[in-house]
Amino acid sequence: MENRKRYGVSSESGSRPDFKKKQKFFAKPNFEKTSKPDIVFGVQSVLETLKGTKEIEKILIQREFGHAEVEKLAKERDLPVQRVPIEKLNRITMKNHQGVIAFVSAVNYAKTSNVIADIFEKGEVPLLLVLDRITDVRNFGAIARTAECSGVHAIVVASRGAAQINADAMKTSSGALNHLPVCRENSLSQVLEELQQSGIQIVACTEKATDELYNIDFTVPTAILMGSEEDGISENLLEQADHATKIPMLGKIGSLN
Repeated sequence: MENRKRYGVSSESGSRPDFKKKQKFFAKPNFEKTSKPDIVFGVQSVLETLKGTKEIEKILIQREFGHAEVEKLAKERDLPVQRVPIEKLNRITMKNHQGVIAFVSAVNYAKTSNVIADIFEKGEVPLLLVLDRITDVRNFGAIARTAECSGVHAIVVASRGAAQINADAMKTSSGALNHLPVCRENSLSQVLEELQQSGIQIVACTEKATDELYNIDFTVPTAILMGSEEDGISENLLEQADHATKIPMLGKIGSLN
């Protein structure tokens, strides 16, 4: 009886429950929706996008079929192309994708060499952030937010194996990606070498280091190298660094960065 009264049911009248009252007991949780990726699909649409100036993160092509012109233009722009089963394409969109989907970036990428030249021309001391295989979109956005607040001039990522810069990354960065250039390069190893040739020290952040962060001189031109969420910095990049450093920690768990 108590339960029936609670939801507006009268034993005498047999009336239906008062759903307006019931609603407060079963309110829907307010889950944050994940933004859909910015995509272009269909052979002709993807071709026109490839011919235009929009930045493209990657292209997915149905495994069973080939699109020679799409692949040719993608190769000319040095864009990652993945051959995937049709089921993966259908999970992204059920519209008529014709076996081709392109992911469009939310930012325009810069060239590291151009950014460095601009910084020196302004008479400023370069501070760059090089990210090795940071794949989580929201981690990337949070890193970008901190970097912008810390005075970093630009973020450098690899063209393959890096987080897609989409609406979620933009949101998590709190708008920082609107002000902070992102440079996408084919080889991070080559980038580090070119930075060193420009007089920029490479400081690797790794728990494998013996030196502490506070012992590094950050008043000179610097590029901070950070690794992936799971494996840290790639061994070959770690070997190229001028300094390996870590944040001193008192706890018992490890931190790759």
